[in-house]
Amino acid sequence: MALSLRFNVKSVFRFVYKSNSHRRLCTAGKATGMTGLPKAQVFSGIQPTGVPHLGNYLGALESWVALQDKYSTVMYSIVDLHSITQPQDPQMLRENILDMAASLLACGIDPTRSILFQQSQVSEHAELSWILGCLTSMPRLRHLPQWKMKSKQKNEGSVGLFTYPVLQAADILLYKSTHVPVGEDQIQHLELAQDLARIFNNQYGEFFPEPRALLSDTRKVKSLRDPSSKMSKSDPQKLATVFLTDTPDDIVLKIRRAVTDFTSEVTYEPESRPGVSNLVSMHAAVSGQSVEEVVRLAEGMDTGQYKNVVAEAIVQKLQPIRLEIQRLKADRGHLESLLAKGTAKARSFAAPVMTEVRKLVGFY
Repeated sequence: MALSLRFNVKSVFRFVYKSNSHRRLCTAGKATGMTGLPKAQVFSGIQPTGVPHLGNYLGALESWVALQDKYSTVMYSIVDLHSITQPQDPQMLRENILDMAASLLACGIDPTRSILFQQSQVSEHAELSWILGCLTSMPRLRHLPQWKMKSKQKNEGSVGLFTYPVLQAADILLYKSTHVPVGEDQIQHLELAQDLARIFNNQYGEFFPEPRALLSDTRKVKSLRDPSSKMSKSDPQKLATVFLTDTPDDIVLKIRRAVTDFTSEVTYEPESRPGVSNLVSMHAAVSGQSVEEVVRLAEGMDTGQYKNVVAEAIVQKLQPIRLEIQRLKADRGHLESLLAKGTAKARSFAAPVMTEVRKLVGFY
């Protein structure tokens, strides 16, 4: 896409709110300590399925960064065991794990304020999953929405796909997590973790806390080509998804081609005008303003002009992240070292918990 597209938006750039918040998140200075923060154990995981997109960032990763300043212990896992419920090329999986580590670090996950680790390298996840699986009924798993959806897509799902909510529960309970940042579509899986904590406690004595959900209030980012669907990495339409590594010209092209409607005015009406409303929602999220503020700033513009404003705001937000991902990916050894250190920290939490679980279950 010609660079002139970017230069054309300068005339409306005054409408873009310049936020310095990301710069603060990604600085390499000394991180503050965790002392004085509320005593809590926060856990969440993300599959290594390539570089995250804008929806992942706004819907989850941005709040993950903020949680580092709110709770005493925060753990983020690259859940590669979950990823193999779908066929994976081994070499691609290795690269995706490092790509995800680089992406998380570039977004502001700080290993001095949180624990970032690779799930498969802490064997206690799989061991606890087996124990919890023995406490879980098949009908309970069969009614979870993702099994219904994915097994229909595949006609016949694997045992791993069927039981992966139990592994999710193990991921959470292994660290005696008290809080879990989740999206609304994961609430039923967190409820399974709560149920299994209760079942285990009733059978073996009070041991696991029941984790509570930390729900993000960020609106879901929709596909740029089909605003009735969520933005997705696997969308076959290349212009539908904005990735954190997209160049400024890529972003401008995708936003300019975003599906809207035949009304030129910029309004926020998700039901009747989903395409324009998606642009408004993204603009508000990346600029740190309210929906009402960005709609007011867009008065007098048509949707074509407004797309330039949205594109420039997204470029401003993602450019530092893109450059940091590039820098981090250039040093594979550094990424591997950070993950190894995080894994050692995670194991120091997991090992004593599993020792107690084995005793409670009667293994010794």
